[in-house]
Amino acid sequence: MGMMNLPALRAFEAACRCRSFRAAAAELNISASAVSHAVRRLERQLGARLFVRDGRAVRLSAEGETLMAHVERGFSELSRGVAAVSARGPQLFRLHCAPSFAAQWLGPRLPALLAAHPSLELRLAAGTDYSRFAADEFDADIIYGLPRQTGLEVIPLGEEIVTPLCAPALAASLMRPADLLTAPLIESDNNLLRWADWFSANGLAAPAGRKLRFDRTFLSLSAAVDGLGVALEGMRMAERELADGRLVQPLRGRAVDCRYVGHRLVYPPGGRRGPLGLFVGWLVAELGLPDQARGR
Repeated sequence: MGMMNLPALRAFEAACRCRSFRAAAAELNISASAVSHAVRRLERQLGARLFVRDGRAVRLSAEGETLMAHVERGFSELSRGVAAVSARGPQLFRLHCAPSFAAQWLGPRLPALLAAHPSLELRLAAGTDYSRFAADEFDADIIYGLPRQTGLEVIPLGEEIVTPLCAPALAASLMRPADLLTAPLIESDNNLLRWADWFSANGLAAPAGRKLRFDRTFLSLSAAVDGLGVALEGMRMAERELADGRLVQPLRGRAVDCRYVGHRLVYPPGGRRGPLGLFVGWLVAELGLPDQARGR
């Protein structure tokens, strides 16, 4: 069967909702006879009766009910698609981001970004269901770990220092790495560097005792601020807590810290134009990355 006539389907959909050809015609700004003719053409093309006429009112036949269910979904999808495309003005930037990076590092800096670029419209979503860009929902993604999709442009967001962090009251009892063997420890389940890595780097076997566990870095940091234990987290993620004294490095200069590249900005190939280029330039400048990362 060939492609359905879109105006005829639109007339059918309006008549279904209005239960009247006359009311549908008023909505579509055409004559009632035009609606009636459009529906009859559709019925002839389908070989099915779509409406049961009852004087001036109409009601759907069984076949009409079936068709309406699909037409309604189709027009809804069309409306969403048109809205998504028309909303993408020249300064719209849609960013997906790892949750803790969004909460701990990116969020506090957004006022400065938007003040510097008032025409930028930012839409930010955070989650660990990293974008694959298949449905064109996002322009870029700040991910934790390695990309799960090939063929993307990737900018490593610099080395991060991972170190024990705790509230000041707890720090007084922590003078050397071995003191952490009996200290209450907080662990983030999704972190690539764990307490076993830190103890190994400091020549110790990780304790077998229970740890307080969270699945997000920002939750681990919050627990450490509340004095529940010592968190092993990146200093980048704890910038605010370290700056205002809610967290400290109890073994600064007395233990080996771990270093790694945890976060990356990824986006589909095609160059850094428009809002994406603006955001890349701002991001690498904020992180103090080398000039080559500012790039193309």
